[in-house]
Amino acid sequence: MTADTAPTTRSSELLGFAPDARVLIVNCDDFGMYHAVNSAVIASIENGIAASCSLMVPCPWALHGMRLLRERPEIPFGIHLTLVCDTTDYRWGPLSAKDRVSSLLDDAGGLFTPAGIPELLGRARPEEVEREFRAQIDAVMDAGLEPTHLDWHCLADGGREDILDLTVALAGEYGLAVRIWLEPARQKMLRQGRPVTDHAFLDSFALDLDGKAARFAELLRSLPAGLSEWAVHPGLADEESRAIDGGWQVRSTDLEFLTSPEAREILRQEAVVVTDYRAVQRVWSGAGGAR
Repeated sequence: MTADTAPTTRSSELLGFAPDARVLIVNCDDFGMYHAVNSAVIASIENGIAASCSLMVPCPWALHGMRLLRERPEIPFGIHLTLVCDTTDYRWGPLSAKDRVSSLLDDAGGLFTPAGIPELLGRARPEEVEREFRAQIDAVMDAGLEPTHLDWHCLADGGREDILDLTVALAGEYGLAVRIWLEPARQKMLRQGRPVTDHAFLDSFALDLDGKAARFAELLRSLPAGLSEWAVHPGLADEESRAIDGGWQVRSTDLEFLTSPEAREILRQEAVVVTDYRAVQRVWSGAGGAR
């Protein structure tokens, strides 16, 4: 297969599903951010249609999240590589010593906010990105946990080509998969036999709050054949969430739908298969180089 030849095999088929199978990854992002998120993520997996989560290792409630994962080894999880802090009064920083990752920090010495992402991507030194990513991955491994994949917080496909390439290389070193959904990287991974989403990626923060449950239901019913992925962000609508997080309504409405009887019933009616990154990880680990 030449570099400019589009692959014809769907990622769902690489995972062993039939060509007409409708396969969905429902992954809960931001695990470890704060307690109400941790509680909602576990509820969404144990009592809802979500199948996995991604852990934000630098966050204050990451240790609690790791304990929950140790107590529930059946829950697959990835590492939500974090170079951005998107809350105002509730902050987290890098795991690395600040003087060793200075290019990742703003003028106040903290992680950049989402508004500062262009500046972050313009100044971040690759060796410092690698140092911080390794610190986050190693913290999980040193805790005796076994993640399935890597993805990024607030940085689609890492935000920069060299950061994406670095992450793919780290995944290969640690035996993990990577969530990739933008072009041209998606086609590149497929040419290498590495499964990625076959269709438009859904970030639940992109959905309107009005009519959101109905939109979720419509998306489930119209899910096409192949592998799709939803990045959802469940959280409780409690006092903590309202104080910390401007996105608490997104999180609480995600939780409401994910744990609803309607969601389970639609999956049953439509014969949608919910999977997780364990299957993706197995194929990534056995995939060869570029073809």
